[in-house]
Amino acid sequence: MVRDTYAYRQVAVESRLVGAAVRIRPVPGQAFSPALTVQCARRLSDTSLYPLGTTFLLAAKLTDRLGGTPFLYAYHGDADVVLSPKQAKAFLAEFKRGRI
Repeated sequence: MVRDTYAYRQVAVESRLVGAAVRIRPVPGQAFSPALTVQCARRLSDTSLYPLGTTFLLAAKLTDRLGGTPFLYAYHGDADVVLSPKQAKAFLAEFKRGRI
């Protein structure tokens, strides 16, 4: 099955400590809630590879599995794109300018 590339959007996400586990969540200031779950490659939440608080740029789509709770899905085989704080700020500023 071929991925529908039009369903995917660029989303800035970051690794955070939620309870006792490291989770990937959207960065505030976008169309998606920071509380939204992100399903992506496990290596992004591996603190031996990326420190806690690392910001990534993902191609993700909003989905729900058979009418369940909505979540963001990013293909696990995509390359890891790490954003510096300056790049993340520029991405969020560009997003805000492009909003309707």
